Amino acid sequence: MRLTRAGSQNRWKARRDGIQKVTGELKYLSDMSFPNMLYGTVLRSEYAFAKINSIDTSEAEKLPGVSAVLTSKDIPGLNGFGIVIQDQPVFCEDTVRYVGDAIAAVAAETQEIAEKAAALIKVEYTPLQPITDPEVSLLAKTPKLHENGNLLHNAFYKQGADVEEAFANCACIVEEVYYTPRQMHAYMETEGGVAVPHEDGLTIYAPTQHGFKDQLQLSRILNMPESDIRVISSPIGGSFGGKDELNIQPFICLLARATGKPVKIHQSRRTSVKAGLKRHPMKITMKTGADKDGNLLAHKVRILADTGAYATLGPAVLDFAVEHSTGPYRIKHVEVEGYSVYTNNGVAGEFRGFGGNQVTFALESQIEKLAEMLNISSTALRRKNLRKTADPGPVNQQIVPTAGAEQVLDEILKSPILQDKPPNNESQPFILKGKGYSITMHGGGLGYGRSDPSGARLSLNEKGKLEISFGFEECGQGLLSTIEMIMTESFACSADDVEITIGDTAKVPHSGSSTASRATNMVWTGINKMKGSWCDKVNSFVSQQSGVPLEVLKTGHGGIWEYQENGNSALVMTYKEVADKISELPVVTASYHFPTTPESIDGGHFLYSFAGAAAEVEIDALTGRVYVSKLDHAIAAGPVVNPMGYLGQIEGGGSMALGFTLMEDAVMDNGRYMTENFDSYLIPTILDIPKSTNVSAIEELEDGDEYGPRGVGEIGTVAVAPAIVAAIHDATGHWVNKLPICPEEIMEFAFTKISKNDQNGWLGGDKG
Repeated sequence: MRLTRAGSQNRWKARRDGIQKVTGELKYLSDMSFPNMLYGTVLRSEYAFAKINSIDTSEAEKLPGVSAVLTSKDIPGLNGFGIVIQDQPVFCEDTVRYVGDAIAAVAAETQEIAEKAAALIKVEYTPLQPITDPEVSLLAKTPKLHENGNLLHNAFYKQGADVEEAFANCACIVEEVYYTPRQMHAYMETEGGVAVPHEDGLTIYAPTQHGFKDQLQLSRILNMPESDIRVISSPIGGSFGGKDELNIQPFICLLARATGKPVKIHQSRRTSVKAGLKRHPMKITMKTGADKDGNLLAHKVRILADTGAYATLGPAVLDFAVEHSTGPYRIKHVEVEGYSVYTNNGVAGEFRGFGGNQVTFALESQIEKLAEMLNISSTALRRKNLRKTADPGPVNQQIVPTAGAEQVLDEILKSPILQDKPPNNESQPFILKGKGYSITMHGGGLGYGRSDPSGARLSLNEKGKLEISFGFEECGQGLLSTIEMIMTESFACSADDVEITIGDTAKVPHSGSSTASRATNMVWTGINKMKGSWCDKVNSFVSQQSGVPLEVLKTGHGGIWEYQENGNSALVMTYKEVADKISELPVVTASYHFPTTPESIDGGHFLYSFAGAAAEVEIDALTGRVYVSKLDHAIAAGPVVNPMGYLGQIEGGGSMALGFTLMEDAVMDNGRYMTENFDSYLIPTILDIPKSTNVSAIEELEDGDEYGPRGVGEIGTVAVAPAIVAAIHDATGHWVNKLPICPEEIMEFAFTKISKNDQNGWLGGDKG
């Protein structure tokens, strides 16, 4: 199915929360205010690595308008947090490990007073030499940043016999080193929220992708029962993984408990840059070999990921990168080793694509280079080595049978971009054009060995609404509309018949995190599991009340309908009438897990989505600037539930990938960010978006595949970078190994290409 925005109105209806958002009626959690609310701020380290000798808060405490000044001694429970490893202190006690580490927090009557008080806190440091190079961090002589050393996690995968022996039998070998950047999430709403104390505990209004995980972590820090902590986590002004980990929540909770008043913190963009998560920068050394016929024989990979000062989900990101190092290809002999390393750089963590973007850039570049060396087309090389429907997954694990790799390859090759080489325009002699493509696969869910449960609840409430409840969050991805569409299709009801409850730990079941491309699949699964039982309860009651046979009753618009063999139908009882008359409102719950492979491979996935991306570039040889003029996508992710949401995710993901490829890099020097705001950290604007973008959705699943739609929140970001790099090579003959692409590097090769092809004498001045 070709997705365009010119579809019929019934398929391209307004988002459920769309009008509220465009009118400003919908408040983000960081916009909220409460009576007697105080304003908080956090004093953060200006050193990347230092010992703390003393902390003096006395002057800050004396400042009029200050209600509380807290340090590590004021934490009643665990002074640490982290989704998997609790290695990040809420407040540093004796050591700071990155510029942005929290030392103290202040609550005051105004934001200005809070910031002035924080500036009055005196901290004496003994500065230490920051460890900023992951390679150096791994050396035995390097000081330890954590008790167990500087290696956070290492992951290995090996398949086949001795890989070096396999290389000896290869006719062609490509060995390269690839570098990828530290990318910002750049969400619209920076980290913020409000904690409100009450007699029974605390209510936290803060953007997060996993309210129940926040609840668990906060209970440890506050030393109070989880049941006394309520987390309200929707709506969110963007996340992309960056708000999966705690950020301001510990501080507002501690300050609210200390003062007995609501406390709000909303980080400035500068603080968000300094303290927020980033995509893992990686150094990937990859050696790939093939025989003379193009059969891939050997593949050796070393991945070095800079996780920064603390763990967050660094181990899982590394596992994902290792798993996807062979992508959708069958290679006989494989050896992959990965290292996630602590440094004194900013904290790196979960980010859309989760390690797949980095390793796919390297892998697809290797395929292109091997094909060039073998003097065959990259398409022929891919086809010869592409995984088949019943093949195991990339780490030789059992996965659901899928033809997704072949499907996206076939579909992306139909892209108009790839049909003919784009012609150069004689009126623009310094503009070179090129085309290229790539393919990829991406695992959904958290993977083997990681708890990945979900839950749902369906009820008829007293208002006569079909109330569907999930513990997911609306991060801007359009989840509310997706839930609405699955409900209206499943029950043949109207959108007005449905009430959706999400993002509130006091009102919803535990559904797991709104991450890892899992939410759509878990919503679809939950509704399908509950539908039969719920309809049986409601229809049985209506049959008893009306005398209409149970077998002809079905849910529909407004209520329960009688459907006759002649095609006639009649409304028997409205949902409100059922709610008013039934003795006990029907409620059905479901508990289930995201499907995982039965193989004991840590983090191994079972359900995969697939993508192909084709890019056309225009390169200015005078400046080296690369403009992506066209970008097409082919996506195999099962049935499309929400066409507008699907298209938005792929187009938006593609735009984010443009930044990753062409311009975004949160450069650090000696442990300090060289940029503080978007005035010097550039992200794509509407002028950078391709003039033409097409998205083809492949919906077919194999016979027996009952797992439904896969999520598409990440897959649109993964294959774009290598497609652009291939297009640049097509235009200039130069291969790029480091992202983001450096204009100076491109300019040299583009100008050389222009010079060689200067048939019209442009460079000699004959044309003026």
